[in-house]
Amino acid sequence: MPFADELLGAPAVKALAACLTVAGQRCTATKRSAKVFDGMALKERSDLVRDALLEDLPDEYGEFVAAINALVTQPECSGWMVWPITEAVAARAAGAGSAKAFDTGLGLLRKLTPRLTAEFALRTMLLADLDRTLAAARRWTTAKDEHVRRLASEGTRHYLPWARRVPGLLTRPDATLPIIDALYRDPSDYVRRSVANHLNDLSRQHPDLVVDTATRWLAEPDANTDRLVRHALRTLIKRGDANALALLGFAAPTGVSVVELRVDDTVSVGEKLGISATLLNSSDEPVKVVVDYSVGFRKANGTVAHKVFKLAAKTVGPGERVDIAKTHSFAPITTRRYYPGGHELAVQVNGLRMGLVSFELLE
Repeated sequence: MPFADELLGAPAVKALAACLTVAGQRCTATKRSAKVFDGMALKERSDLVRDALLEDLPDEYGEFVAAINALVTQPECSGWMVWPITEAVAARAAGAGSAKAFDTGLGLLRKLTPRLTAEFALRTMLLADLDRTLAAARRWTTAKDEHVRRLASEGTRHYLPWARRVPGLLTRPDATLPIIDALYRDPSDYVRRSVANHLNDLSRQHPDLVVDTATRWLAEPDANTDRLVRHALRTLIKRGDANALALLGFAAPTGVSVVELRVDDTVSVGEKLGISATLLNSSDEPVKVVVDYSVGFRKANGTVAHKVFKLAAKTVGPGERVDIAKTHSFAPITTRRYYPGGHELAVQVNGLRMGLVSFELLE
């Protein structure tokens, strides 16, 4: 992922200041904000520029709205400078103290979202008035602009990455179902992917609700529904959830076994671990299988925690042996720290663990 200064750095703030000038607004605080960016993460930068914008833009709400509308008319007002603009809109609208001002703020977010996204700012609105914001999101599901329809789904996700949690959503897991029900057959892949991720979020705590929803969708599908549901059920499949597996046609793998599982004895950080496995179907019927592997990563305290990764999905014929090969990268990543020492790797077939081997991770 690009660094924060490549997304919301001094050039973006300079361009935002230019847009403010064209809109007839002050830009003193906004220009000043970029001078203290050093060491700040992306969200911290956005919050800093948001506060600067609120200082520069008019205090009177009607004048503030007019200024934002003047920004929106400029083609140059786009990209990462839009994130703090949407946050400023949400902060002012949520704190205005009237339903009319709140709805006007939602309308401004709708206008701004095609320029980048307003999904993070929408969290402020959800926290301030959950039902009013959800009602607006339901209306957005019929918008002509795919960015607005995506905002309806993405902005109301229960575990939206980088975003604040909304307790009201977590305690009412079915509150957003009318939104994603309206969008699962959307013509835009951009929107459908958000819907799949939205439903996958729910699987963390509510697997039965997710499977029930996916079952309804598969009963009234279009050409893209099967793919969307598979993506939405990915977490449950990795967990070996029997209902999710059955919905996708993966029954208990009777007669299928892992007769060989091999990995490299050692792998160094920055290298790739070689993995190979052989499946045998000793039954008289073909068996549809989804095969995953889980890596048992060594933690700082010496314990091992497994994370599941996709390997293959196949139909294994009667008496057939199937060889599967894969490499797993141990390249450094920001979301995981590697600790040298003994690690594990296991294979799962339709959610059932069928093999476990050990290997050594070297520095």
